[in-house]
Amino acid sequence: QVQLVESGGGLVQPGGSLRLSCAASGFTFSLYGMSWYRQAPGKERELVAHITSFGGTNYADSVKGRFTISRDNARNTVYLQMSTLKPDDTAVYYCKVVYRRVDYWGQGTEVTVSS
Repeated sequence: QVQLVESGGGLVQPGGSLRLSCAASGFTFSLYGMSWYRQAPGKERELVAHITSFGGTNYADSVKGRFTISRDNARNTVYLQMSTLKPDDTAVYYCKVVYRRVDYWGQGTEVTVSS
């Protein structure tokens, strides 16, 4: 069965950096695009970044130039490198894959940006 497990969240000061990881299993990872979403308290879940199976990327305007999505197909893992973090980046971050037309989500990892 498809499983996604996020890690790497935590408390960081404004201007700091974090790298999130999402370990995937239960499907042929290299064949599928992967996404990172986030949900801040009281807000809708929003797309942060997406990477295609070929490595093409796109980002939400709010994180362009600060976040980088990447993948390691040998490790079945997708990453989100976050830099120059702002308080507005505080959220639970989720990875997602669409496998056989079904959305699969991880459990999320919490990121808090605060001094």
